[in-house]
Amino acid sequence: MALLHGFGTGMEVWAAQGQVERIEAAELAELAWLSSYLVVVLGLAGAAALFRARWSVVLQLLAALAVAAVLALAQHDWDRAHPEPPPRSGPAYVPCHSGSGRCA
Repeated sequence: MALLHGFGTGMEVWAAQGQVERIEAAELAELAWLSSYLVVVLGLAGAAALFRARWSVVLQLLAALAVAAVLALAQHDWDRAHPEPPPRSGPAYVPCHSGSGRCA
């Protein structure tokens, strides 16, 4: 299921033909879908725990770990591609250049 969604996201990015807005929208939709998918997988692990199916719980938790890793990598890629701008300097800020005599 997750592989098919990843393929669909890749096709959406390919179909965007370089339109940055569509590519970013597809990437944000993938992040939202992955986080929802992680909740579903953890819910299935909880249901398996209620029914005392040990091996199902273990396998569901391993699947949740894999989904969490993919989500973390996707979020990391998004954060690296969209860094926050540096804070603005205050009005009293004077840059210190070598030999300027204005260094504090």
